[in-house]
Amino acid sequence: MLAAGRTRGSWEGSCSPAILAEGSVAEGGRAGRAGAATKFQVDSQEMKIWPSCIGLQNCFQALSFSVKYYSKHNHLQTIYLYSQIKPKKCHILECSGNACSSTMPPGSILQWRFFSCKQEVTKVSRKRKKNPAVVTSELLYKDLLRSEQENWNEISARYKSMTKRIKQKLEGLHNKYTFNLSSPRIRFGENVYFEENGCIFLSKADDVDEANVNILFRTEDTGFSDARIQRIRISPDQRYMAASLKSENSEEATCVIMKLDPFPVMEEVIPNIFSFEWAARDVLFYTSQKNLKCQEVFMTTFANEKHTKLVYTEQDARFFVDIYCTKDRRFLTINSNSKTTSEVWLVDCSHPFKSPVLVQARTKGVIYHIEHRNDELYILTTYGEPAEYKLMKAPVASSGIENWQLFYTLEEKTKLIDLEMFSNHCIMFLQHTGHLYLNVISFVSHSVQSIKLPMWACAFELESHPEHTTSTCYFQLTSPVHPPKRFAYSFKENNLIEQAEQEVPIIKNCHTARLLAKSKDETLVPITVFHNINSKELHRKPLLVHVYGAYGIDLNMSFKEEKLMLIEEGWILAYCHVRGGGELGLNWHKDGCQHNKLKGLHDLKACIMLLHELGFSQPKYTALAAASAGGVLAGALCNTDPELIRAVVLQAPFLDVLNTMMKTHLPLTMEEQEEWGNPLADEECMKYIKSYCPYQNIKPQHYPSVFITAYENDQRIPLTGVLRYVQKLRKAARDHASRTERKGNWIPNIILDIRANGSHCDSSWEDSLNEVARHLAFLNKELYKE
Repeated sequence: MLAAGRTRGSWEGSCSPAILAEGSVAEGGRAGRAGAATKFQVDSQEMKIWPSCIGLQNCFQALSFSVKYYSKHNHLQTIYLYSQIKPKKCHILECSGNACSSTMPPGSILQWRFFSCKQEVTKVSRKRKKNPAVVTSELLYKDLLRSEQENWNEISARYKSMTKRIKQKLEGLHNKYTFNLSSPRIRFGENVYFEENGCIFLSKADDVDEANVNILFRTEDTGFSDARIQRIRISPDQRYMAASLKSENSEEATCVIMKLDPFPVMEEVIPNIFSFEWAARDVLFYTSQKNLKCQEVFMTTFANEKHTKLVYTEQDARFFVDIYCTKDRRFLTINSNSKTTSEVWLVDCSHPFKSPVLVQARTKGVIYHIEHRNDELYILTTYGEPAEYKLMKAPVASSGIENWQLFYTLEEKTKLIDLEMFSNHCIMFLQHTGHLYLNVISFVSHSVQSIKLPMWACAFELESHPEHTTSTCYFQLTSPVHPPKRFAYSFKENNLIEQAEQEVPIIKNCHTARLLAKSKDETLVPITVFHNINSKELHRKPLLVHVYGAYGIDLNMSFKEEKLMLIEEGWILAYCHVRGGGELGLNWHKDGCQHNKLKGLHDLKACIMLLHELGFSQPKYTALAAASAGGVLAGALCNTDPELIRAVVLQAPFLDVLNTMMKTHLPLTMEEQEEWGNPLADEECMKYIKSYCPYQNIKPQHYPSVFITAYENDQRIPLTGVLRYVQKLRKAARDHASRTERKGNWIPNIILDIRANGSHCDSSWEDSLNEVARHLAFLNKELYKE
């Protein structure tokens, strides 16, 4: 399976709590960092699994699944979790027992070193007086924060009644379209593992009756009542289970190890973990996460004598490390990726204590990911021409790049979304001219079968297939206004099967259109439009435009109840697939990052102008929605062409690019230089960023009304930058209003809603529902205001 990139917006898929805000805040950088190395990543984020390769949606998962369930308390979100247990501090020791320190080149394999867990003596240092400038800055921040919170408490009353009505509608739609969706199930031999309501269950594959189900883990009974289950891994002999837990206010997860035989017992708790895999029956590899970075890989054994070893360390701050097991469980891969370059090391699962072996040393500009079949490595890589993803292979014994042979290449202008390997087949999910396709490669007959998926489908989710010998591949298709529908591809029958047991209501009143807008440099930019088929006078209908355009991440096109509600109420929804995103492949991303960022802005302007020209609404009924790094283009458009839109909704937006990229102490700055550039080292880069940075270009003029949701605990988007932006924007709007007293002049509403709960990547169902309802209440009042 492929991975979604690690950027300012996405963990394991959907990161954004607000249902309105799109763009991978999945999707992996400041957008939601889903780990740079996750298996077959096809683009730089977030992701949130992310150069982390941007653009791919899921990471290859062998014996795991991202647990999702559709109860009221989780709202179609990946389940996360969190531990309040404070771990003992550990010291890395040499064999002599002395604390070790060493200087190593990037991506070094370490000699086995044992961990000694001891209680560390706390050293009390002398108190130092704080720098007066720092104290003043902290006081100003607290005053601004308190002022904004008081302002929101006063303003929110005007939206209260409408917010309540919208919440009721959304709850009704949620119950209608998700009642029949069950939790994903992972089949392991004769057993089935699944999660529901904070519990992990085990049952026999042919008997999932309530009376015959065993509870393996319950968050409430183990001190994790406020956490959600994020990921599950079962050991090869099914004697152990590892599950990560995460709270909505933290980006760090805690891994709980359960011994299952003869009955479930908690064996160990590992804090601050990102990815983990069983290499053997009692050997677990995992990456630790600190300050949004994963740069170390550890191995823990659960045999008679438990011990932990540091296996790998990454010295380059631009690289993010994660691990993955190949589908046949032959190798565990240690993946180290920046947004443009990667390197993979192999651990032989039959000999997990041997040192990892390098596949191919990192080569600037070459990304690659590894799968295995019959003593051959299958390599998804950008190596060679054209500079898009292609599938190559090489012998395990001689895996260097000089031995890579082309196995399969994509057609021109085709985007590889995801890939899954099986014993005799490889399935590729592709996108071409806005439509989804399925390509099935047979390793036996050496044939390729191409299947066009339903026209309404805009996104897919590949289900977990832990057994690579399975004869069927299951996946779900969806769109922003179509609930997920399950499909299966049978390798035996060589055909696509629509799963009839799911009675998903068919949305018949929505029309989908795919348009192309001509940008400033003549490039054609795709737009996906949804509207009610019965709507008349579309030029009078409200239009909600979505944009992201960063990290090579696609716009989030999965089902959201509020999108369907808007269609039913006559709204038009438009998704602008501008450059910088990943919709048209790696070059589409490359053509919209660093010194090409303005192209994404030109694309967005062209899309909105085309929509208006074709009779889809008009400026006074048009709103723009963006999240995380999507805030750069949305904020820039407010500065350059404010007359095109009436209102803007931003969720955890990135608005102060220049100041952020000049602060190297922030956790994401170094690795994101490949996306935005390095203004500290390049004066031209500084000038270029300054030319489009939303904060830097605010000026006294007419602005649309703006509603911003931000989070106190956001580690990706500093709240101080959002506060400064709001203050500067309000002042500019007031100054413009005071200078122009012509009839009909109005001061836009600039609203900042700071949430104490939630974080950049996830929030609870209730918080998410409230946030979306507030956004829609704001838009309704602004767009219907005369």
